[in-house]
Amino acid sequence: MRKKLVAGNWKMNGSLKENEALLKTLVQRQLQFNQLQTAVIPPFPYLSQTQQQLHTSTILWGAQDVSVESKAGAFTGEVSASMLLDFGCHFVIVGHSERRQRHQETDQVVALKAKVCIENGLRPIVCIGESLGEREKGETLSVLYRQIDAVLNALDVDHIQRLVLAYEPIWAIGTGKSATIEQVQEVHQALRQRVAAVDWVAASALNILYGGSVKPANALELMSLPDVDGALVGGASLVAEDFMAIIQAAAVSAAG
Repeated sequence: MRKKLVAGNWKMNGSLKENEALLKTLVQRQLQFNQLQTAVIPPFPYLSQTQQQLHTSTILWGAQDVSVESKAGAFTGEVSASMLLDFGCHFVIVGHSERRQRHQETDQVVALKAKVCIENGLRPIVCIGESLGEREKGETLSVLYRQIDAVLNALDVDHIQRLVLAYEPIWAIGTGKSATIEQVQEVHQALRQRVAAVDWVAASALNILYGGSVKPANALELMSLPDVDGALVGGASLVAEDFMAIIQAAAVSAAG
């Protein structure tokens, strides 16, 4: 059985004081279930603080990006996978729509970052998603297949099981909108089938998260879907009560 995963993407938010309070609350109220993993993904400057506060807990952590360069060198502003491992990272978000749009990251760059992660013992959370215009044109699956195929083509078959996919419809990120239950399940099922065409064993073990204005009010319904294996949570992960409610929803769905 696939473990549910709830990961909180802090994006460019946080301060030492705010982080301390949030992480302390999460540790105090952490839930321990065999079929559930939780993680927080802070900005780079707070990885040390996160490691220090979470290292004795069951909560995992990761980074919001990684360099395609795996060796040290003259790459100003870049952060390598080995550096992230120094801070105990387990996950790395790659290909988030904000990186694709604001930093012009191509499908090929995202694929290289996913490969670097896996080769260095990190699990990439590969974000894929369509714009509102693409959905309205009926291009959702063709866009998602293009994005995921670039990653699958870059990896050895035996590495695919290390992937985590996060379906984030761009039009639902931070807008308060969410895809319908039917839309979410349809896409997640199609993505699993796409991976199964390469390796059905990997597809059956693959975590496919949903991320698009996940909040306490819709978390249980979303994570009860057969092909939804958790959530990549944005703004709600910055509020301890909201994030814990989403984790609790994941725990309920995993138990049941």
